[in-house]
Amino acid sequence: MAKIRVAVIGCGNIANAAHIPNYLKNPDVEILYFCDIVPERAEEAVKKYECGKAIVDYHDILDDPDLDAVSVCTHNDFHARISIDFMCAGKDVLCEKPAARVLDEALEMQKVAHETGRILSIGVVNRFADNVNRVKAMIEAGDLGEVFHVFASFRAHRSIPGIGGDFTNKAKSGGGALIDWGVHYLDLILYCCGEPKPLTASGEAFCKLGKNIAEYTYLSMWANRTKATDGVYDVDDSVTGLVRTTGPVLSFEGAWAQNIGQSETFIDFMGTKGGIRLQYCGDFVFYTSKQDALLEIKPTYQKRDFYQAEIDSFVTSVQTQVPNQAYIDLTVQTSKILDAVYRSAEAHREVTIA
Repeated sequence: MAKIRVAVIGCGNIANAAHIPNYLKNPDVEILYFCDIVPERAEEAVKKYECGKAIVDYHDILDDPDLDAVSVCTHNDFHARISIDFMCAGKDVLCEKPAARVLDEALEMQKVAHETGRILSIGVVNRFADNVNRVKAMIEAGDLGEVFHVFASFRAHRSIPGIGGDFTNKAKSGGGALIDWGVHYLDLILYCCGEPKPLTASGEAFCKLGKNIAEYTYLSMWANRTKATDGVYDVDDSVTGLVRTTGPVLSFEGAWAQNIGQSETFIDFMGTKGGIRLQYCGDFVFYTSKQDALLEIKPTYQKRDFYQAEIDSFVTSVQTQVPNQAYIDLTVQTSKILDAVYRSAEAHREVTIA
């Protein structure tokens, strides 16, 4: 079988940490292009990985007949336009999370995927994690009984990424802690619980701790333009919400920044026969009862790198033209929840999810 020939659009953190090295580990892949609006980034990728060609404008390769697929690793405000352009050019797409900056853009991406028949996977990588898939299997097997409530906590002390940069500019990112971190937790929950349809949402989003950029105190940041005091901060640094679905009720507390010096990143699946606390990107404990005794079971198992699993699955989808578990039709439900929570926060009331 011929190799799948790919381009990586955006050569920043997620491209170098996840997409590029794992494409290179897949024997069925050849990277043809590294693209970035900062020429030095693309050129550095060519030098570092000893393959491909550096380009600045992705339009230059849209019509390349040798190109099969792309990874879109840009910031949120470019996800929709670039993904749509490549699908219209006959290429399959793996687009980083969130699907898009706002729901209308994600729905347009879905529409174009249907019209063109191209694969469009979204980078909700937890769908490929061994711990998550074990939790999903236990729920499907009935080990928890009826899962009626799921609670997620994605809270950190002072972790606003690149304050004053793209991450904290709503026009570019679409939001803050909810769209950046919450997307992973909410999508993971929908996946584990069998993709229930979201019905209503009620939430509040707070722009408090980072609003005065110059006086924001922190230990470290990983994003570019760290503490750009000439920048913008108009996104949520903390959020709370409740979502009703055709399955369990989902509730959550999230914070990029809180005045509590603890990091709490976990998901609780609560059922009638048992419950699971899943540590985000970590192990889980199953709580149940048997023979008049309460049990705590902590499974041990081999874990595969979930980014490698995600890339390999996307490559298989390109080869077979069969969508995987991160296909846009599934993951767009998370975009609908994000949109509804933000709408609810603006209106200060519960809203319906179409």
